[in-house]
Amino acid sequence: MRLKVNSVLFILILMAPIIGCFAQEKARPNVILIITDDQGYGDFGFTGNSQIKTPVIDNLAKQSIRFNQFYVSPVCAPTRASLMTGRYSLRTGIRDTYNGGAIMSPNETTIAEMLKQADYKTGIFGKWHLGDNYPSRPQDQGFDESLIHLAGGMGQVGDITNYFKGDRSYFDPVLWHNGTTEPYKGYCSDVFTDGAVEFIEKNKNTPFFCYLSFNAPHTPLQVPDSYYKMYADTDPSEVYDKEGTSTLKMTKKDKEDARRIYAMVSNIDDNIGKILEKVNALGIAENTVIIFMTDNGPQQLRYTAGMRDRKGSVYRGGVRVPFLFSYPGLFNGNKDIEINTAHIDVLPTLAELCDADLPKEVKIDGKSLLPLVKDEKIDWEDRLLFFYWTRRYPELYNNVALQKGTYKLVGHTDYDATIGQFELFNTNMDPYEQRNIVLENGGLANELKQELHTIYKELIVSKNLQEPPLISIGSNFENPTILNRNDADGQRGIWDQEEIYGKWNVKITEGRYNFTFKFIKPVEASGRMILETNAIVNQTKNELSTDIIEMKNVSLPNMDASLIPFYAVNNKRILPFWVEVERVE
Repeated sequence: MRLKVNSVLFILILMAPIIGCFAQEKARPNVILIITDDQGYGDFGFTGNSQIKTPVIDNLAKQSIRFNQFYVSPVCAPTRASLMTGRYSLRTGIRDTYNGGAIMSPNETTIAEMLKQADYKTGIFGKWHLGDNYPSRPQDQGFDESLIHLAGGMGQVGDITNYFKGDRSYFDPVLWHNGTTEPYKGYCSDVFTDGAVEFIEKNKNTPFFCYLSFNAPHTPLQVPDSYYKMYADTDPSEVYDKEGTSTLKMTKKDKEDARRIYAMVSNIDDNIGKILEKVNALGIAENTVIIFMTDNGPQQLRYTAGMRDRKGSVYRGGVRVPFLFSYPGLFNGNKDIEINTAHIDVLPTLAELCDADLPKEVKIDGKSLLPLVKDEKIDWEDRLLFFYWTRRYPELYNNVALQKGTYKLVGHTDYDATIGQFELFNTNMDPYEQRNIVLENGGLANELKQELHTIYKELIVSKNLQEPPLISIGSNFENPTILNRNDADGQRGIWDQEEIYGKWNVKITEGRYNFTFKFIKPVEASGRMILETNAIVNQTKNELSTDIIEMKNVSLPNMDASLIPFYAVNNKRILPFWVEVERVE
């Protein structure tokens, strides 16, 4: 008997490394990805801002691997598309932040879908901005739990549940919880954090992916009074950074905006503290990846650590952001990495880290960052990174840039410009992009211009740009469907205007429909409500001054269509603010 026991123990000892490896392989890490909105590189204590109070994030930075040359897109929806897919946003169908250009194609594979296939529980809390209708909503793109606002910002025209609340849209918001509207009490950043904490608690015993996507400190600049008071006497024009005093020429409004933004950031800092406290209290910190980043540079004038320009620009002030990576159970923190990295790298990094399969049959533009974390040799140190921003579609050589190693070519010029009309910077020697060296480096600049043109030509013919994603009407997955202004295509710059041409690009399921057209303010009486869906045109007379007009029992076939509604009265064509479409049979 003793011999048998000893034999069993001997076998177990021999098998221990194998069992240990198997257990380690099964212990996939939890992932918490935190992103803020319009928070610039200079909006932190650890990046040199002496005025802002971010003790939690500053401490996280000390404990993390810091990617100091990390880049994103100049604006939010493109950044989020690249973050979620590992691909340049134009490949995904994202080409704008509104005007119908902020709907990601449903054929894209997101981080959530990738990790869900690896048995992760997935949740999003905050801003999505990649489509508000089926099949592009978070719950259609891999998220088990979804608590979001609509469009690109709370209180914007597309955020129909909070738009009419004016300067209180960030307080007591009506949000979309798994596709259904629900009212919440409190400040929006607190509400989203509470949802994330609850999700983490609920899934503590299984691998999870928590995407906490704050809409702050994006406009409107609303913040609880207790946080505003922290900065009420601050003069944001004088910041004492690592290089001494940085004095900015700021108007009274600039200073007030900065105070409110700093207050919003301090609230975010406290909320991130809640997340970290919960992770520690649950005893899962060692096996939890924490990633923190922002989506682009600051929108308003304030401290940017000396970098040039702000949100919307391809200069570093618009596209360079902090990126903190922490995984205590596998990697030591407090380390700096200076290789150029970007939002497109997050998905492939998580795929390798979480033992998940990369999306197949699509081009992944990003690289896994784990070799850099492990100090392994890479062969892509001087890879190309492409940046652009103009409304609707990229404009050749206008607000575009290409980074290759330490060199960066910038175009703010015409489609047929000569190389002398571009700018070339060595961002290692000139991190503030003040010295244009294009004339003395014409050969290099021309090479970069050719590479820039090649990437531009490839991206501009992306399938999802040529065949843009459609909103499904009459689907069993979303009925009724509410079409909002953020996703309205048509004339450039559709926002809250009344007399403007707009349309929604839709896929209609055959059936009978009730339409409700909501206007910003009551329209004049004695007009006609007209609904065009390709060659099918329906109209009804209206004899009232009203902000709501209905069409019932409209019969439509299966078709892809431009849905064009407008109210015609006194030689005016008025676009509805939003349209509710319900299939009734």
